Amino acid sequence: MKSETVDFLERYVNTISPSGFEDRAAKIWKEEAGGFADKVKGDLHGNSFAVINKGGSPRVMLAGHTDEIGLMVSQISEGGYLFFNTIGGWDHQVLPGQRVRLRGKEKEVIGVVGRKPIHLLEEEEQKKVVKPEDLWIDIGVEGEEEARELIEVGSPGVLDYSFQRLQGDLVAARGMDDKGGGFVVLEVARKLAELNPGAEIHAVATVQEEIGLRGAKTSAFGINPDIGIAVDVSHATDTPSMEKEKRKVGEAEMNEGPILSRGPNINPVLLERMIDVAESEDISYQMAGAPGGTGTDANAIQLTRGGVATGLVSIPNRYMHSPCEVVSLKDLDNIIELIASTVERIKGETFEPF
Repeated sequence: MKSETVDFLERYVNTISPSGFEDRAAKIWKEEAGGFADKVKGDLHGNSFAVINKGGSPRVMLAGHTDEIGLMVSQISEGGYLFFNTIGGWDHQVLPGQRVRLRGKEKEVIGVVGRKPIHLLEEEEQKKVVKPEDLWIDIGVEGEEEARELIEVGSPGVLDYSFQRLQGDLVAARGMDDKGGGFVVLEVARKLAELNPGAEIHAVATVQEEIGLRGAKTSAFGINPDIGIAVDVSHATDTPSMEKEKRKVGEAEMNEGPILSRGPNINPVLLERMIDVAESEDISYQMAGAPGGTGTDANAIQLTRGGVATGLVSIPNRYMHSPCEVVSLKDLDNIIELIASTVERIKGETFEPF
């Protein structure tokens, strides 16, 4: 992957963008899209769009959600401590002792998540699962008045983890779920802008996926696509202690390519087309069974209006919904190549399953 492409990914994932507060990520995404797209826009919901080959047919929607899980200030105490709720699905066990970045009134505010030290916890307290209401954020102020000069109730935040290169092609960051997908769909659009697609392509960085696939519902309704491909993350099961989980979600490894899903949420014709492309282009891929709605933007897109021929391409991801999600740049490259090659070959045929 080119260094400038990695730089864009790093800038994008480092933004604070929990569900409902995606504006900073959207700005970076749209600025990048402005360098090659026929049209770049946003909508009232906050979704971001980059259109390629405007006027082509059929309409193809590529969706990756730009929101991440986060925190929200719910109360400011007399002592200046911040109590908070979580945005999206958290493993609350990871919260104590973490450093946080909050979007303050005028600038970002750094704080730490506090809890009683282990030395002072009763034996029964040590056995209990941590709950957000047992925690607080300490921003180092002397009282409520000083805190309110910096922060207000409803201020969002994230854990203070940034993009890091690991060994080989692996990278770690907060929010790869799913800025990794938002990154992929824009890079697919960039690649298609250099090719000769027949389709009209709408790359979309959707909002509020983590709280109910909300942005995909509104953006898909507005586009009214014939074909939709969602890009999200899925569980890599190549780490220790995952033997039982392999029986639930299947096997997936880093650096082994995109995960393609098969099931009722997935159009079988589109799936077979992607498999054919992967095999003809020598792109490695992995398969997953999805026996119901996938819990991704693919679910919302498929059920839009009269129905959409929908596919799902997933990025293998370790440690999902933690501050140190790990993905592979090699996998991202292969996903970009697979989707771009698939869309380029769509020339107006129907995708009716039977």
